Amino acid sequence: MPLAPDTAPPARVLVFAAHPDDIDFGASATIAGWTAAGAHVSYCILTDGDAGGFSDEDRPGLAALRREEQIAAAGLVGVTDVTFLGEPDGYLQPTDGVLREIVRRMREVRPDVVLSMHPERSWDRIQKSHPDHLACGEAVTRAIYPAVENPFAYPELEAAGLRSFRVPWLWFYGGPAHLENRFVDVTGSEDTKIAAISAHRSQHPDVGRMQSRVRDILRENARRGGLPEGRSAESFHVVGINTDETIAGF
Repeated sequence: MPLAPDTAPPARVLVFAAHPDDIDFGASATIAGWTAAGAHVSYCILTDGDAGGFSDEDRPGLAALRREEQIAAAGLVGVTDVTFLGEPDGYLQPTDGVLREIVRRMREVRPDVVLSMHPERSWDRIQKSHPDHLACGEAVTRAIYPAVENPFAYPELEAAGLRSFRVPWLWFYGGPAHLENRFVDVTGSEDTKIAAISAHRSQHPDVGRMQSRVRDILRENARRGGLPEGRSAESFHVVGINTDETIAGF
């Protein structure tokens, strides 16, 4: 039976992001809780991140540095499986080639839950809707249905032993607030999340302001989710893809 997202931690999770650090801002505290409960979590970063950063001295070799930062941040929340597609930062598109690699990773990991950036623009804070973020969400959405579960989509993957697979749940992070329908209580994991974000040192010209703002957002998420005063939460738009409520083929 497909995992119900409120009953138990998932066994396998695959997380997609446009850039190194996107996951840590969007979902790292939730992921830390899952790995602590025994979940195996994999990351797939779609771009090389070389258009980010604020310091000229970091420009040479920035893509390699950002990979190192992401691997370090992942380790802080219990994730050791991190892959990078290396698409150009700022130019990500849901092309056939990108979809093929996303389908490949889904079939390799065979997750209970896929996490992805959201394909819809958020007007409450436009920074959440970097064009690469939207492209990530669109590519993952196209891959998760129908491509990953269709044996006739990318038949070369099927021929290589990467069998079609039905993903039960898709969790979006970083999307429009009015679509969020899941608030995960991450109280006690705030410092872990902050440490994971701070591992991306090339991206933070004002670490103190960033940390304060992240804590404010976590408290605001908890308030919107109806949690008690003083709690912290991460927020998601959860979509059932193949559950007891869905009908195959429709």
